[in-house]
Amino acid sequence: MTAAASDGWNDEVDARADADLDAWGDADLDGGELDAGAVVSALTVEVPLTPVPAAQVVDGAPSTGSVDLDEDMGLGVWEMTPGTMRDTEVSEVFVVVAGSATVDFVSPALPSIELSPGAIVRLEAGMQTVWTVRETLRKVYLA
Repeated sequence: MTAAASDGWNDEVDARADADLDAWGDADLDGGELDAGAVVSALTVEVPLTPVPAAQVVDGAPSTGSVDLDEDMGLGVWEMTPGTMRDTEVSEVFVVVAGSATVDFVSPALPSIELSPGAIVRLEAGMQTVWTVRETLRKVYLA
């Protein structure tokens, strides 16, 4: 028997793994830095939203917002409500954690992609896109 097993470590790990995401307490993000060992739920962290500027709106009345989880790493959570908007991308990799959407690539012209939870996407700075969100989309990004 290992020391980890004898001190209850495995039981504690199993209990954490079984915990519902909604029960996670979001870490204090003061200063825009996620502390080592801290937990933030990408599904429940508060993301302040603002209406998309009219010049970017294609359809509907979408709002977007983001919260920096760690400014030094370029890590954050972004959200968009239903509607369609144009955007010019920054270089990033993201993972969709909630919602559904289609991204059309205007420049460079690439095939459209469908987004749903679990999708991992890489974008390059300057790409021209059109986002059509059907169900509020939330992603965790690294830019």
